[in-house]
Amino acid sequence: MKKILVLLLILGNLGAFAQTRPLVEEDFYRIVTLPIPEGVQLEVGGLAVMPDGRLGVSTRRGDVWLVSNPYMKNGTKPTYKRFASGLHEPLGLGYINGNLWATQRGEVTILKDTNGDEIADEYEAFQKFPLNGNYHEYSYGPVVLPDNDMIYTLNLGWIGRGASLSKWRGWMLKISPDGKMTPWATGLRSPAGFGVLKSGDIFYTENQGDWVGSGRMTHLEKGDFAGNPEGLKWTSEPESPLRTKPSDIPDTGEPLYEVAKRVPSIKIPAVWFPHTLMGISTADVIEDTFGGKFGPFEGQLFVGDQGHSKIMRVYLEKIDGKYQGICFPFREGFQSGILRMRWGLDASMFVGMTSRGWSSTGKDEFGLQRLEWTGKIPFEMKTVKSMPDGFLIEFTQPVNKETAKALESYKINSFTYKYHHNYGSPIINAKNLKIKGIQVAEDGMSVRLAIDSLRLGYIHELRLEGLKNTDDRPLLHAFGYYTLNNINTSASPLDLTKYAIVEKKAEAMAHEGHNMSGMSKGTNVVSAKRVNEMPADWGGKVDQTLSIGTKPGLKFDVTKFQVKSGSKIRLVFNNNDDMLHNLVIVKPKTVAKVGEAAFKMDLDGEAKAYVPDLEEVLFHTGLMQPESQETIYFVAPSTPGDYTFVCTYPGHYTIMQGIIKVVK
Repeated sequence: MKKILVLLLILGNLGAFAQTRPLVEEDFYRIVTLPIPEGVQLEVGGLAVMPDGRLGVSTRRGDVWLVSNPYMKNGTKPTYKRFASGLHEPLGLGYINGNLWATQRGEVTILKDTNGDEIADEYEAFQKFPLNGNYHEYSYGPVVLPDNDMIYTLNLGWIGRGASLSKWRGWMLKISPDGKMTPWATGLRSPAGFGVLKSGDIFYTENQGDWVGSGRMTHLEKGDFAGNPEGLKWTSEPESPLRTKPSDIPDTGEPLYEVAKRVPSIKIPAVWFPHTLMGISTADVIEDTFGGKFGPFEGQLFVGDQGHSKIMRVYLEKIDGKYQGICFPFREGFQSGILRMRWGLDASMFVGMTSRGWSSTGKDEFGLQRLEWTGKIPFEMKTVKSMPDGFLIEFTQPVNKETAKALESYKINSFTYKYHHNYGSPIINAKNLKIKGIQVAEDGMSVRLAIDSLRLGYIHELRLEGLKNTDDRPLLHAFGYYTLNNINTSASPLDLTKYAIVEKKAEAMAHEGHNMSGMSKGTNVVSAKRVNEMPADWGGKVDQTLSIGTKPGLKFDVTKFQVKSGSKIRLVFNNNDDMLHNLVIVKPKTVAKVGEAAFKMDLDGEAKAYVPDLEEVLFHTGLMQPESQETIYFVAPSTPGDYTFVCTYPGHYTIMQGIIKVVK
């Protein structure tokens, strides 16, 4: 009898634990890994879901595979058959009119199986793209429009910064089924992800780089200019839908929204994805059109991120005929860098991944996974809508009204980026915003916030970390970033005679949250750990010079050095990559702690070069632009050991490391 009571007690405790443990993304959206046969290098460049249930996969190594049973019904494994080979890095694949269409660097190729043996025996060139031969001249597509025309995008080359080395590089092209090509829009830098909504509107996602302060998503209409001037060199061509010239684009460092007031052809982003806060390398974008079969987000967009191996969620709205909206975290933990996402026939999502040369937080070099909804509804901000004086936040579950009415449940900030030729941008003009009023809906399904000093063209960070639902659980993801391009004047302001916040309390809260001091000053903060001039007492001499560079794939070009303890060291860091990097030297066995702290630096990160204020950090450079160099001076530690040098830019630290061995 006693044993039974003990067992019941244990079971009761387990039940209580199950009810109180924090809920995580896996509880709501499950990642299923498709096994890949040994020897198959499935570096996914393109995905195509076929009506018979098979999945077409193109790879960066030039193959196209047919995957049968990709849904792994009844626990059975998928099978793989090579359908085509010898292609030139096909980064797009489509299934059109019974054939697979592959987009190689310089050609769109129709792959035909004329005898039904599941092997392509005819490779028909549909469209040719000019090539210069630069390694960065990737090509993407097709995406089929409602009128059966197709769209393709062409990457810029790279020669220290983006360059349109061949005709129409940096453009989106529209091509009819009979092969007629129409230049559609330009200003694109690295447009790996794009799609068409149910409405017929076209969106593309962009990666941080020169002229691109952070990742973003833009609605492209014919004749739009999305920001990178390189493609404008082709606007004198008779087919060009715009006549803007590179010389028309000012390089002042003003926010893009302000420049667009003077350059009418500029199309401002509908949504910004703040760099490192959301992701670092945006990829595919797809719309949920499944009527609730994938969860409570029908009509919303999902955007992959290659560098952070994650998927983000986007809610869009139109104000005065122009798109704007908010991005949220959605699902992380994929096995490699996400490039392609496609809906399966069962409303699950296929996710194709690759990391070689484009390293990611996912540990594998490639992968193929499927994302399934478990049927459970997460507690999330479902939508955020613009109001004339703030935002209306709608939830997937009713909120606890006490937490929803409490000012301390909310923190609102706004910031933006520079628009200039440099690679990326620090966060600029950051400001904490004061909440003037809070209205909680009677059913608890929404909260209206009246906010002081909304700023057009700015990203507004909404953090609701104190909010809980009626089961006393916090939001699964407690923050989002709203890009405010237009004020919604169709609604009425919040009645502050009923819902105002006490002024003193509001003022106190406005000073809490992120420490944004110095954010607009960039990343050149000099400290005792970053000495750029030889100390005077060294007498003009060093004991040893270390030269470290970078190479593609998030790697240092040298990964091992040996120095004597107490020696005077000059370290020259050359960032000859096409990405931002720093170099940080840390105490032995502390790289994970330092890297994770840098990852969590939030809005402060870029202003502090992603170097956390920890004793484990010994010496460091600033955050280096591509093709730039910095020299630092330091005295080698007195204690022998293996000291790690690492890039702590978010997403880099797990891969980009080397060792300085200190000896007596």
